[in-house]
Amino acid sequence: MIFTGPHPPTPVPDTSFSSFVLEHARRHADQVALVDVKGEVSFTYGELLAAVERVAGALRTRGFGPGDVLALLAPNLPEYPVVFHAAASAGGTVVVLNPLDTTPDLLAHLNGAGAVVLVTTEEQAARAAELVAGSKLREVVVFGQAPGTTPFAELLAHDDLADGPASGTLAPGPATGPLRVTDVDAAGDVVALLHSSGSTGRPKAVMLTHRNMSANVLQTCTATPLDERERVLAVAPFHHAFGLLMVMNSSLRQGATVVTMPRFDPQAYLQAIQDHRITRLYVVPTIAVLLARSPLVDQFDLSSVRTIVSGGAALDPRIARICEERLGCRVGQGYGLTEGLVSFMQIDGSPAGSVGRATPNIEFKIVDITTGQALGPGQEGEVLIRGPHVMKGYLDAPEATREALEPDGFLHTGDLARADGDGELFLVDRIKELIKYKGQQVSPVELEAVLMTHPKVTDAAVIGVPDEEASEIPKAFLVVKEPVTAQEIITFVAERVAPYKKIRQVQFIDAIPRTPVGKTQRRALKQHQDATP
Repeated sequence: MIFTGPHPPTPVPDTSFSSFVLEHARRHADQVALVDVKGEVSFTYGELLAAVERVAGALRTRGFGPGDVLALLAPNLPEYPVVFHAAASAGGTVVVLNPLDTTPDLLAHLNGAGAVVLVTTEEQAARAAELVAGSKLREVVVFGQAPGTTPFAELLAHDDLADGPASGTLAPGPATGPLRVTDVDAAGDVVALLHSSGSTGRPKAVMLTHRNMSANVLQTCTATPLDERERVLAVAPFHHAFGLLMVMNSSLRQGATVVTMPRFDPQAYLQAIQDHRITRLYVVPTIAVLLARSPLVDQFDLSSVRTIVSGGAALDPRIARICEERLGCRVGQGYGLTEGLVSFMQIDGSPAGSVGRATPNIEFKIVDITTGQALGPGQEGEVLIRGPHVMKGYLDAPEATREALEPDGFLHTGDLARADGDGELFLVDRIKELIKYKGQQVSPVELEAVLMTHPKVTDAAVIGVPDEEASEIPKAFLVVKEPVTAQEIITFVAERVAPYKKIRQVQFIDAIPRTPVGKTQRRALKQHQDATP
């Protein structure tokens, strides 16, 4: 059985992603589009359009155009969407990178994507030198000043109209304002590369086309609409699909004001809501727990908040209810994945525990995980989704792409779920076994590989264990050949991985439970784990 949602089919425009997102920008040119949480840097919608065009022109004069890749390594800043849409308008691809990743991880992403330009912050400038030495980067641009780099202000001051395009053919923008973009094949050209950790090893680069991204934004705007007077607090990282699509681009498409926050701090977060009179919060469950239970909340005026949208991991219905009662707002959650974000969203009347119904243009089915046979309402199996938002594939990974995408366009999510007769989706477990730590994806296989390099470890397995604040934390089960402390293991891993990937608990056991073919039986570990930290 194939399920659909409550929305009628909605046409996805065959245009560049930037033209779609900024289509209505000139209508509210004097309204603030982006402002940092301290109020030091801001762009009105008119200034945003002008900045995108100038930076796109600067990139074109440097020879950047179709087929080229720009890497963006920065926290949430008002300049972030300027750079993203400038590169996209020039016909290029943007690979968004996590500043918390290790240098070897970043080099792997840069080289895999073939990035030629890196845009980053002053704080990352020293590391950028290492990245240049180990990659094909030909220029580093920084927000601010740093030796051996190009100031972003230089690109922002570029007179695009004087120089004209260096490559590609410029097409007129939407009727409401001529955003100058290089012609693209919306359905075929990749505008963004985001990394998704698979259960089989290191992260893979997800290729999203202009049409994929436009479809995602369109789904968000329909499922969780904003009006032009709303103010959105952007703390979900823009390098993550949740932050990039739902928070940044969907808000700009609808003319809201986006208040950027480079890092999460509970008190600063609550202060920002009060000071900026935030109306919409996009949160991960960790932040929802803070809003529901922290005594800090009572010290701030959060009465402006109308809606909270949770994503990144499943939200406990009890936490959602407490948030609604405490803040006097509506709390909803959605479900998707980097390969196909905004696939489901709760609507009024969605039952507790549901992640909602399919968003516009989405079809889904539940299939038996052994036979692949389609199942009916109430039956548990893997959820597969199909729609214009589903990725083009994994970069340079044809086998992984074939495993993820069926010939008929359905995407394997790796999640065990069931649907009721109304098409409400209920997640049961993750087949992929990814660990969701504060909205970040952590691969157990990657951590196991690190653990196996420790000289005292003979076998290792990693699972995610429930944690109220973080959703899940990585826990290691180890077989060792000589005595070693849990803290020694935790420190060993922490020195080799990004902070969000650190092992948080360790348990020593006699043997790792495995199937006859050697696969780790993670469910058995979850059933028999103890509370040993």
